[in-house]
Amino acid sequence: MPSVLIIEDDQRIRELVTRVLSEKGYEVGGAATALDGLQRIVQDSPDVVILDMGLPDLDGRELLKMIRAITDVPVVVATARGEDAEVIRTLDSGADDYLIKPFSVEQLEARLRAVLRRSAADSSIMPIVVGGIQIHVEARVATLDGRALQLSPKEFDLLVFLANRVGVVVSRRQIMAEVWRQPYGGSEKTVDVHISWLRKKLGETAAQSRYIETVHGVGIKLVDPT
Repeated sequence: MPSVLIIEDDQRIRELVTRVLSEKGYEVGGAATALDGLQRIVQDSPDVVILDMGLPDLDGRELLKMIRAITDVPVVVATARGEDAEVIRTLDSGADDYLIKPFSVEQLEARLRAVLRRSAADSSIMPIVVGGIQIHVEARVATLDGRALQLSPKEFDLLVFLANRVGVVVSRRQIMAEVWRQPYGGSEKTVDVHISWLRKKLGETAAQSRYIETVHGVGIKLVDPT
């Protein structure tokens, strides 16, 4: 049963979409503000997000950028803003689809099915490969130069998170939000400890890094040494 989060400040629209999608078998949650929606994304990990642009506390495109900083969850924008320039900017900011109000819930549900199909295809059986590292996400197996890595669940999740963002510097706060599901708290020292353990299992140290690089004052990135 796919889970959907609708971030929409219009209670009438939110309740209508929730009711119709629930009747079609979706598990639906709702949020009326951007910050509440962001927190729900981190806590509940929905399969897809429906996002309105005109939110009371933050512009929807700014929220979209925040979502993209912590997760690749599919986002369908549903808004009254129909200008071509706005559509292009929003898609370039990371939206997976764009629907202009007014729309039927049936049309919205068809868009949801489409992005969920694409998401399932993107996360299929192909492993993530970074240099000599291969990660089979669904089987939760990682190898280095053909040798199995004995990783704890959190070490594996951390490696997958970094491998999905090769060459991109991510902050410790981003890692806490996505891997530990703690966007507003938690000790960043936990990240450093797990990075240290992961480095050791990859056969490297902070002083002699091959895959994991620290960008001082900014964060961490995984690189392809080949």
